[in-house]
Amino acid sequence: MTISKQRSPGLPQARGELSAALIGHLRGDAGPLPDESAVARATPYGDDLQLALYLGYELHYRGFDGVDDAREWDPALIAVRGLLEDRFLTALREDAKRDHDVDDAFDELLVEPVHGTGVSYFLQDEGELWQLREYAVQRSLYHLKEADPHAWVLPRLWGRAKAGMAAVEFDEYGGGRAERVHAKLFADLMEDLGLDTAYGRYVDAASAQMLATVNLMSLLGLRRSLRGALLGHFATLEVTSSPSSRRMALAMKRAGAGAAAEFFYTEHVEADAVHEQVVRHEVIGGLLEQEPELAPDVVFGVDATVFLEDRFGDHLLGHWQARKSSLRTPLPQ
Repeated sequence: MTISKQRSPGLPQARGELSAALIGHLRGDAGPLPDESAVARATPYGDDLQLALYLGYELHYRGFDGVDDAREWDPALIAVRGLLEDRFLTALREDAKRDHDVDDAFDELLVEPVHGTGVSYFLQDEGELWQLREYAVQRSLYHLKEADPHAWVLPRLWGRAKAGMAAVEFDEYGGGRAERVHAKLFADLMEDLGLDTAYGRYVDAASAQMLATVNLMSLLGLRRSLRGALLGHFATLEVTSSPSSRRMALAMKRAGAGAAAEFFYTEHVEADAVHEQVVRHEVIGGLLEQEPELAPDVVFGVDATVFLEDRFGDHLLGHWQARKSSLRTPLPQ
């Protein structure tokens, strides 16, 4: 396989009127951008709205090939993104709402079911190589920029919360070693699985459910007012990562995926077990010691993350158990 080395990905294919209008605008077309009524008609978790949001957010990461970097702060695009975000946020606040406090929310995350039924359990027990490859394709939208959405919160913290968050992020970025940056480790995993490691390569193949999980990180990271929710989101990933990574490492080993594929997850078993303690006690604890009024936002970050991850898991398992591809564009056999 030829692995693309371009720095910025090309623009993806549109999935509806919203994403088509944004892609046209980024290409320099003169057509109108979506208005409030067009956004209101869109399904909040659907392909079109989620891809449109993704397009807006990626301008803050690596951008797109052939699109001027100045588009990052295009006032018209920022205005449309605000409409899309509000539609997404409103739906999440309604659908992910739970009646519990911070301690209860994290206590629930720490409970490992005796007979788990999630994606990592399925892949550990009966996952096949084609399913592991699809999982890597979907997750590549996040893992090839792992830690980047969360780095935006650092200037918005101070004291214990800032120090703890910086310590965890330092580990995510390889502790100063380029070959240990977690995004690089995931690219190594993809190579073991025979996948293209280019950033953004598989956006067209990824499901709306995966786009939504990635968009949540960017949405929370880019809004200072949602810093508490971003930390709730980040803590959820860290608390749940170690046990699920253990299962994923076993799945990779059983399927013969390769040493690098196994290593990505074994690295997370140990690292995230430590991170979970730092995030809960220093980052979340430090934040709420300084700004106790942000507790409801932390809970929202937890609940929104769990809600979207559950939707993504249901999508994967529903397709795989029916022996169907979870991707919009299946991988070549």
